[in-house]
Amino acid sequence: MTEISLTQGEADALITMEKHAVNNDPVDFPMRGEKQSIELVSPDKKEKFRLDLQRASIEVKKITYQNRARQIIPLIRLDLGGPPHRNPDDEEIPTPHLHLYREGFGSKWAYPIPEDRFTNLTDLWQTLTEFMDYCNITQTPNILRVLF
Repeated sequence: MTEISLTQGEADALITMEKHAVNNDPVDFPMRGEKQSIELVSPDKKEKFRLDLQRASIEVKKITYQNRARQIIPLIRLDLGGPPHRNPDDEEIPTPHLHLYREGFGSKWAYPIPEDRFTNLTDLWQTLTEFMDYCNITQTPNILRVLF
C-alpha cells in the first residue's frame, strides 16, 4: 500500500483550516473500550476531515483524540494516559503528549502538551473542547456528554 504524505506547508494549511461538523446528529462520547469517528469538512466542503475519539478498555485514563485530513492522514493526536513516546531521534516524551504531522514522518513525532492550550487534562470533556479548538473545529459536532 502506498503511503499518502503531505508537504509540511500542506499539512500546516490543513491544520489551521477551519473545520465544521458535517451534521448535527448526536454522538455519544465513547465509554471505556469504545471509539467514535466523526465527519468534518472545510467551509467550502473541498477538504474532508475526521475527529476520532478512542478510549482504552482497561486503563480508565487512557484516551486519544485525533484529527485526520483526507480521511486517513493524522494531523494532530493527543494521547492521555498510556506509555511515553519515543521520537525518531530517540528522545522520550512523557505522556500526556501531542503528536503533530511532520513531513516525512507523519505522526511519529510527539511533543509536550502546550499548557496554555490545554488547561486541565484530568477533565476529559474540557480537554476534548480544547482539542477541538486547537484543531480549529469551529462548528463542533453534537457530542453527548456521558458519565466518565
